[in-house]
Amino acid sequence: MLEKIGKNPKPDRKESKEIYKVNCEKLSELQRQCREENIPVTIVFEGLDGTGKGYQIGRFIYPLDPRFFSVHAMNREREEEAAHPFLWRYWNRIPKLGEIAVFDRSWYRRVSLDRFDLKPSMEEVEKAYRDILAFERQLSDSGMVIIKIFLYISKKEQKKRFEELESHSETRWKVGEGDWLRHKKYEEYLKINEEMLERTDVSYAPWTIVEAEDDDWASAQIISAAVDSLEAAIKRKQHQSAQPVYQGESGFHTQVLKHVDLSRTMERDEYKKRLRAVQKRLEVLHNEIFLNRIPVIAAFEGWDAAGKGGAIKRLTEPMDPRGYEVCTTAAPKDLEKQYHYLWRFWSRFPKNGHIAIFDRTWYGRVMVERIEGFCTEAEWKRAYREINEMEEHLTSSGVLLLKFWLHIDKDEQERRFKERMEIPSKQWKITEEDWRNREKWDDYERAVDEMLVRTSTTYAPWTIVEGNSKYYARIKVLETVADKLEEGLKKKKGK
Repeated sequence: MLEKIGKNPKPDRKESKEIYKVNCEKLSELQRQCREENIPVTIVFEGLDGTGKGYQIGRFIYPLDPRFFSVHAMNREREEEAAHPFLWRYWNRIPKLGEIAVFDRSWYRRVSLDRFDLKPSMEEVEKAYRDILAFERQLSDSGMVIIKIFLYISKKEQKKRFEELESHSETRWKVGEGDWLRHKKYEEYLKINEEMLERTDVSYAPWTIVEAEDDDWASAQIISAAVDSLEAAIKRKQHQSAQPVYQGESGFHTQVLKHVDLSRTMERDEYKKRLRAVQKRLEVLHNEIFLNRIPVIAAFEGWDAAGKGGAIKRLTEPMDPRGYEVCTTAAPKDLEKQYHYLWRFWSRFPKNGHIAIFDRTWYGRVMVERIEGFCTEAEWKRAYREINEMEEHLTSSGVLLLKFWLHIDKDEQERRFKERMEIPSKQWKITEEDWRNREKWDDYERAVDEMLVRTSTTYAPWTIVEGNSKYYARIKVLETVADKLEEGLKKKKGK
């Protein structure tokens, strides 16, 4: 496929320059309109070695306001990046609303350059394709424009450029052994890239293949493709109708919480005994988790006053504070609202050997944001798939993900609310919003039922904790964590 690109007719140099010049003016205006419409834009530059990606990126950004774009050169993973799932470093570089991110190489390294150089297994390659397609779909669904450029040159032209670069001392560094190896095996590397293009050329993020042997013509093609994509995106944004917010029912009626046995309890003496025992286990296990470089996420959700804070406190007491972080999730701040809703969680996911404990999580999308109308119906409905895809990526990358729903009944919640109001040291824990949320208990219960069913997966199941008895709930949480850490360690050690 790609070897036929160079045979296509192209305009002369003067016409190419004119196309570029006209579209520069358009692109500058479109950048302004994207800012006004809060449209984020991601532009990916991929291609064969020697195609001049750096030069073309420079020409592309020339007409843009530098205050509102960023360029990311994605070389091999640094040590910190390699200690996270491979999409982590890209999630942390996506643009906020109205801004542009330009990637000099991107997440496609995993299925092109790294595939050729590192020779991953086919299972790893297939996983990377699934992760990439899910990632781009999530960004596109949130309103991001994704423009993907692939630069192509022939083997003959590539050799000519390599030799030209090596003939000058100031450019010799740009050509390395890896470049010449891929040139020597040009056909093999070309085939890898053709497969990449075919498998990831999707309607929401199509590829533009650019014949790059003539720099001016390549610049004209790139900027024309970007202008076309942005004009279409702005037109869609200006003509899309407002979507209705959640009004109560979703058509989902499976009940989960109604069948939870909240009569389970534990006496204080038994609680103290088991607490000491499980905390000793956790102290040892935390050290083993660090030594074996296993990343852990413990996600806590539950009713207000269900005991999340108490369980987290007992969980962290035996742990080395240098090896864990407790991440409290409140309403998104103004900056966080400028990004995809999952962005603020990706930035806090742990590196290998560390533990992140989330007091409320990304599941707010399908609970409070759904019920209170902070997102559209389309947004919270697709969030189930997006969350499952994210959690699959995390767990398949080696993350041990534990999810807890702490459940109490409405009467127990009221009792705890009143107790908090009567104790000065606990009054800060109760707000008017807590009381107001009780009025929507039935709506929240339906939302939680649906959340538990749609997102309890084989790789990231929910653990429902019977929470009317605080002692019972805390021990169940801590013993479940200890058991899961032991299972993760056995798996890592191959036992």
